This record gives sequence, structure tokens and C-alpha cells, in this order.
Amino acid sequence: MYSIIVVPPTTEGGPGRTAPTQLRLAPGERLAFGRSVPEGGLLIAHGGVSRRAGEITAQGSFWTLSNLSARQTYVVENPEGAGEHIKVAPGRLEAPVPFEFSRIVLPAAGDLLPVEVWAPRHDYLRAEDGTDGEPTAPAFSVDRTKRYFAVLAALCEPRLRGTPHAPLPTVERVVERLRPSWPAASRTSVQWNIDYLAVKLRLKPGPETAEPGTRLNGKKESLVSLALRFDLVREDDLVVLSGPTRPTSGRSDSGRSAPDRPMSGRPASERPVR
Repeated sequence: MYSIIVVPPTTEGGPGRTAPTQLRLAPGERLAFGRSVPEGGLLIAHGGVSRRAGEITAQGSFWTLSNLSARQTYVVENPEGAGEHIKVAPGRLEAPVPFEFSRIVLPAAGDLLPVEVWAPRHDYLRAEDGTDGEPTAPAFSVDRTKRYFAVLAALCEPRLRGTPHAPLPTVERVVERLRPSWPAASRTSVQWNIDYLAVKLRLKPGPETAEPGTRLNGKKESLVSLALRFDLVREDDLVVLSGPTRPTSGRSDSGRSAPDRPMSGRPASERPVR
């Protein structure tokens, strides 16, 4: 039974060979790739690719990558991970790749050649019913019905829909993006929610413990990086940007005041201007 599917780059091919559209590997099978490979391997006819560039090995529900080049590091990207990737150093053998959908990026004399690898047999543990004891506390407590989550989703949207290194939106752009679902959104309210998220996700201390004058540099970048790294915001969550937000009850899930209005006790320098 095949478990790994390899999709060659569009430049693949060579004299006397027909470029395959897909190559399928069963567990234990290996696929060599490069500029000069034996019959049955993946020929990549590009002068910037090593003759024996690497080898893919199917391992059931995942696969490994061997980098056989002498000097070039390979990058394996998760196209669904908003920038998630691993690096495989020159000479590294059988590095495990955990992504269900992957893209090997081969630097080749100024070009970046993508080789897609799919591992569709990923299995997941189903939650058991009737377990005893107290439930495990969540690592990050976020409520997807609150306005602060809509703000976080708007910040993450460019990297979820576009490139992993897309520039983050300005506060003004976030306000524009949220206006259809949150007509009262303003620069002050959005900035307050960003500050609230930084405290809620423990990127900065709360106002009762913060040292005077302490500020978090790169706050938006830190929030987006954390949210995407731990899947706090996924592409499916962007639906909150297209529909009306549900009314808040006046209290957030953490017990603080609802994060679309100022939180009492904040330093005077951080309080929104009314």
C-alpha cells in the first residue's frame, strides 16, 4: 500500500525521459533525486542541482529526507503552516519530516525548485469519553467569540492567506478589515485589544506587576508568531472576519473586563484616549 506521494517540480525531465506527474512510495521504499540518478529515480534536469542531491524514504505515515549535497542546506516547508519549516543540513541522513503536506525547496543556481511530498496517511488520536479526574488546563485560553480574537485573526490573515513572511497589517488596516463585522472599531479599541492579547498570552506582564516604562517591542510580530506556531489561529478561523461578531457579555473568558473596552488598573500611559 502506497503511503507517500511525490510531485516533481515542473522543470523535471531530461533527454529520453518523460516527466512523471506523481511518484508513489510504499513503506520502506526509497526515491533518489538529482541531476544524475539511476533508472527509477527522480531526475531534476537543472545545472544547479547536485548529481546525487538527496533521497526520500517512505516510513508509513511519515517520510525522511537525506541531503546528499556537499554544501547546500535544503528547506522543507509546511504550505499550510504559515511559515513552519525545517532545515536539513548538507550530509544529514534520514531527517524525519512531520508534515502531512510538504514542499522541499532546492536552491539551484538562483532558482528555487519545489518538490512536493504528501503523506496523507497521518493518523490522530481520538479523544476518549468518560475519563476521570480534572481536565487538563488549556495551554492558551482564547475565546473565538470575543473581539480580541477577531483582532488576532486580522493580524494573522496576511500570512495565512499569502506568503509566510507577508508584512503584518497596520492598526489602521485592521480597523478597516473589522469594520464590516464591528462597525464601532477604532484605532484606540483595536490597539487596546492588541495590548490585552499581549497580557493574556503572557507575552508581557499585567499592569499590576509591570515595571513602570516597560514596553514590548515588536508586539504584533510576537503575537502573530505565537498564534501561528501553536495553531491558535487557523485559516478556518478567518470566518470571524466575514460575519458579525457575537455580542460580548461584559466579561472575558479570563474574568477581566470585556476586551473591547478599557481595562481599569492599566498604567495611565497605556489607557486609551476617549
